[in-house]
Amino acid sequence: MMFRQKNFSAALAACGAIGVLTVALSLAASDARAEAARADPIDTAMQNCLARADRSTTAGQVQCIDAARDAWQAAIDAALRSISASAPDDDRRGWEASQRKWLAWRKEEVPLVHAVFDTTKGGAYSITQANVLLQSVRDRALAVRHAASRFAPPPPAAASGASTAGASASSPGSAAAGSGAAGTSIASAVASAAATRAQSEDARAHNERMRPCTADAACEHAQFDLRRYTRALREKLPAHARPVLLRAQRAWTAYFDATSPLGTEAERADLIGERVATVKRLSETVGND
Repeated sequence: MMFRQKNFSAALAACGAIGVLTVALSLAASDARAEAARADPIDTAMQNCLARADRSTTAGQVQCIDAARDAWQAAIDAALRSISASAPDDDRRGWEASQRKWLAWRKEEVPLVHAVFDTTKGGAYSITQANVLLQSVRDRALAVRHAASRFAPPPPAAASGASTAGASASSPGSAAAGSGAAGTSIASAVASAAATRAQSEDARAHNERMRPCTADAACEHAQFDLRRYTRALREKLPAHARPVLLRAQRAWTAYFDATSPLGTEAERADLIGERVATVKRLSETVGND
């Protein structure tokens, strides 16, 4: 964080109303950047697990990754419960349909991943395989979490900062403390306003009419890459595994068709991009020693 609390309070005591607001805005921006940079607890737990001496073997590393995948699956379930409780009926039904298609795709995707890694040699590839299986679950969890945050009711406005400021200002000799409390209250208000603004901007983006993919350069380019890497993967796969790829791609397309209308154009492109990354990785893995 840019400022320590005591320095922040001292600055507020020395500044007028404009200065207080400026420092509060700086603090809110710093906090927002720190929040954005903070790792997800599930990722942190996995990294800590991977660093343990008793998980240094290939089997131990896979165990850590599988545990993270289970945690992300639990995050999906929690976010879907939140959507079910808070989202409008049309959105709730849309996400329920999306989840059914996602589960159907995952059922077809796992055999494809196994078919690809059956062509590799070396125990280390089991770690890569576990990571591939983890990534799609993590991507889904982050997407459903984002949707749940859009539908969640806004938190109640905090009144404690204002009451603290009033109490501090009424005490003799507490000008600096009062200024500090007022600054904290302003910082909280600024942060709350920023969160509300971000939420409203996100809502507007979701309410915008989505163009066809052929009219959206990002979507069209992502689809081109997906077709290119899918062809590369098909050509490298053994003949008996190609129907597995076909079934997985059909299931993914059904999932994509059910999910992309629930988001924005940028989220649609990201959804394709996630698939491109997986198929590209699989195409580069087939047959490796």
